[in-house]
Amino acid sequence: MDDAERHAAKMAKIKAARDRMMEMKEGEKGLVIIHTGPGKGKSSSAFGMVLRCVAHGMPSAVVQFIKGAWDTGERRLLTTHFADLVQFHAMGEGFTWETQDKARDIAAARAGWEKAKSLIADPSIRMVVLDEINIALRYDYLDVAEVVEVLSNKPPMTHVVLTGRNAKPELIEVADLVTEMAVVKHPFRAGIKAQAGVEY
Repeated sequence: MDDAERHAAKMAKIKAARDRMMEMKEGEKGLVIIHTGPGKGKSSSAFGMVLRCVAHGMPSAVVQFIKGAWDTGERRLLTTHFADLVQFHAMGEGFTWETQDKARDIAAARAGWEKAKSLIADPSIRMVVLDEINIALRYDYLDVAEVVEVLSNKPPMTHVVLTGRNAKPELIEVADLVTEMAVVKHPFRAGIKAQAGVEY
């Protein structure tokens, strides 16, 4: 048996095993998805999922808890080209060290959460992204028990994506999919500022 034949035989075995595994999978459900960790790409990944929903004609919504003051590429794209499919609610006023007003930050986070609850409760919306909600939870601007309760009682086919560092253990417990982004190397550490098209 030559190398090409050995490779073909090996791939045939792998395919047969994958086919058996896929036969065991059935049904669909709305997922609770968390993107957390210190690495870059948490929000970017969530917006990639929104674009997949757009491609499938699935109504989606975004609530930004921190970056509301930023003019981001995602916001421009979604509100300019896909407003019929994607609601975009920028509720934050910037990072806490920018506002320097705890009461104002808490009020903004709670207003964002009220909007998020109404979007999650609407079964016609198939995906809701709660961008940087983990930051609001980390500072106890929101009650994690209430967030868990809403996620546990969402419409059955609604996906909810939560982003931000330091996801609370209670959220990780109820999530269906958790990805932790790690930092290997980042240009910020080399003195390079955030850039359009990469960070925002």
